[in-house]
Parts: sequence; structure tokens; C-alpha cells
Amino acid sequence: MLQGHSVVNDQIKKDGETIQITNPSNIEELVGEVTLSDQKVVNQAAEAAKQAQKEWVSKTGAEKSAVLYKAAQLINQYADELATLATKEMGKPIKEMKGEVQRAIQLFRYYAAEGVRPDGDTIPASAPGVHQYAKRVPLGVVAIITPWNFPVAIPVWKIAPALVCGNAVVWKPAENAYLTASKMTEILNEAGFPSGLINLVLGRGREIGNYIVEQANINAVSFTGSTKVGKAIGQTCAQRNIKFQTEMGGKNPAIVMADADLSQAAHAVLSGAFRSAGQKCTATSLVIVEDAAYESFKQELATAMKDVQVTPADQEHCYLGPVVSKAQYDKVSRYIAQSTEDGTVVSQGDIPDANGYYVRPTIVEGLDETHPAWNEEVFGPLIVLRKAKDINEAIDVCNNTDYGLSASIFTQNLNQSFSFLDRLEAGMVRVNLETAGVEYQAPFGGMKDSSSHTREQGQAALQFYSETKTCAIKYQ
Repeated sequence: MLQGHSVVNDQIKKDGETIQITNPSNIEELVGEVTLSDQKVVNQAAEAAKQAQKEWVSKTGAEKSAVLYKAAQLINQYADELATLATKEMGKPIKEMKGEVQRAIQLFRYYAAEGVRPDGDTIPASAPGVHQYAKRVPLGVVAIITPWNFPVAIPVWKIAPALVCGNAVVWKPAENAYLTASKMTEILNEAGFPSGLINLVLGRGREIGNYIVEQANINAVSFTGSTKVGKAIGQTCAQRNIKFQTEMGGKNPAIVMADADLSQAAHAVLSGAFRSAGQKCTATSLVIVEDAAYESFKQELATAMKDVQVTPADQEHCYLGPVVSKAQYDKVSRYIAQSTEDGTVVSQGDIPDANGYYVRPTIVEGLDETHPAWNEEVFGPLIVLRKAKDINEAIDVCNNTDYGLSASIFTQNLNQSFSFLDRLEAGMVRVNLETAGVEYQAPFGGMKDSSSHTREQGQAALQFYSETKTCAIKYQ
């Protein structure tokens, strides 16, 4: 059984409430215990980070790179242990969790390389004898607030670029990811970062999260979570005049045109909707099908649903496991019950005879666009189907939402593909690919209420975790 604690300057703090973590695949299995932080620990974390950042920023880019490469090496060394723990803690299928850990390794390697790449530009001066240039400089102490659905990858895609840019980190993970975060912090402490550069604080968002954003001595906040919380964080940070980045909710549509490979589209839609039990901000929620293909596509979905097996998450063949918690189970179950009552069930999967938070993956039709399951982020394995007469109507339907994170179209027609890519109001648009997922070297983020209009991952992340200083020297 793993113990999780707040770690500040390598010292274990035990001054808060202790909670027990159980396995959502089998709620009778105790996975570990966690001691929560209080506000005093948050202040200690921010102060430790501030002091450590002074040492870290003085290192050369090559020195920073070496430590990030070491972090990647250590995560690889502990990969199986880390993946197994995360699967037990939050219920992601073990095969997916192993892939997520590999992504974290790739992210650390990617940003390690940035330590020896150019960090600015030479700018011609209008006066003679003046050398002028601009360079990126660190923000200082960055608060990282991460969700439970990607307990390894999302923290790393925030922490790694923050560190290579010269910042220190105060990290508050979500409940249901405390143990995984504790293990990750132990691994990173082995890599050779200055003591206090990465500080883990464990606590509930309404208490510790709010305190970090509102009062802690920090210079920026990077948050992933709900739109409601993200907007509140943005308002607070704006009042404090500190930099902020919020990646929030999604209601992600997939369009299926009559000329598409319907079998391939059906498998991609189900994967996008049901992998990780639909607990991805990029998960497919809505499927809009051209009239001429609607009935045929429903048949393809029914056939493809035979592969959608709900099992305990630690089984290698698991397609989808449980949802993360009792609260999530209750919420998703309400949406599914309301949808099946108000609409028509197209297909529904089975759940195992096990004592866990298992939800039947469900496809429904016949809901109008005012229905909660059509408009609200469910964050569970539910697909809502509807028809569209042509691509113009389908795109209009997709854009008629407050969200704009991810969207897909399935078609063999180049004109339709490019029309979709140009007109769809989402941060990530994909052709013949599921809505879920983006490669680590590519920008990630949404439009409208899905984002504060910055981007994570790739080169875009460096822009958030630094600011620009323009320098000029007159030499003769």
C-alpha cells in the first residue's frame, strides 16, 4: 500500500486529514492512504520553489537538459510500477496507462532538447552601433493544477516545459490521482533537480486549490479541469495580474459522411467515445451522420460494439474499465438514464459482475439539441446520434455549442475535408481520425469555452512558461 504526502523541499509534511484510496475496479481493495496539505504547507511550497528557482535559473541550458533527460530515464525505469499504480488508483485500462507513461517519457525528452535550442531572436536596430535582441526569460514560480484522467501525461506536459524555461513548480493534482502524483514526485526527486524546485501539495480544490490561486506567492497558473473552475481561476489571476492558462471542457462531435469507410468510422467513433470510459476532454460525445448513411452506420456501430468489452482495468485486453469514483458513477449514470428515457437506445454494452464503478457504454438517438446529454459535458461512455442532410448542416450543428476543443470528420472527399478543417470552430480538427488524442509535439488546446486561448505541448508551451525580454546595447 502506498502512502502519499505533500513534499516540500524533500521534507514529508503530515499535518492534515488522512484519506483512503480504493480501486475503482474493485472498491474493496485499498490502494493507499494520503495525508492532505493545509495552507501552511502551500506557503512553504511556494517559498521553497522561489528559493530553488534562483539556483535553477543560473544553470546553463545544457545543464537543465541533462536533468530533464535523467527524469525521462527514471520514468522509463519505473514505467510498469507507475502505470500499475495509476490503473489501480483511477481505473484507466492498464494498456492505455502504459502508453500514457511512455508519452510522459517522450515529453521529458522533447523538452530536454529545448535547453540547447535558440531561446530568442536578433533584431536589427535603427541606429548604428547597437546590438538588439529578444530572449525568453522564466516567469518564476508556476502553480500546476492537474486533473485525474491523465495522471501522468498532463502533469508532465506542464512541468517539463515549465522547468526547461527556468521556472520552479508548485503542483496540486486532483483527488483520485494523489498516489500517482506522490510516486511521480519521488521519481523526479531522484533526477537531480534542486531541492524545492518541484513541490507537491495534496488537497481539495475548493480549499487548497483556491488558496494557491488566490493567495500563494506564485507568478503563473496552468490549470486543466472544468470550464466553471477554469473561468473562476482566470478571473482571479487577472485580478492578481499573474499569467494563467486554462484548458477546460469539451463536447466533441464526429461527422460521418455517406462516402466514408463506415466500418473504419464506426471503430474510430467508439474508440474516441469509450476508451478510458469516456473520461477524456477530447472524447467523442456527438455523432452527426449524413442522412444517406444513417441506417448503415448504425448497423456498423452495432457490429463494432461487439469489441467494446467492459472489464477490470488491470486486464491487458480491457477496452474500457470503470469510471473513477462513486461521484463520477452517479453523475454519468444520471445522464445515461435520462438519455435512454428521453431517446431511443441504439446499442448498449454489458458490465462485469464485479464490485466496481462500471457504467454500460451507451449509444442513443432521438434527443434534440436542448437535451442535457447534447449540450453538457458528460465525461462518460455516452454517444448521442443524429442525422444531417449534408455537410453544411453537419458543420452548423457542430459549431452550435459553447465548446470548441476537438472534432472529426469521416469522408473520402477532399473538398468536404478541407471545408470541415476551415469552418469547424475547434482547436483540433481531424479527418478520418477519432476526436481523442494529439501528439506530444503538436499544440493542444481549444476555442470558445474550452480554453483561455493559449496552447499546451510542442513549441507553443514555451510561450506560456516564459516572457520576452528585449535587450539592446550601444557599443560604439
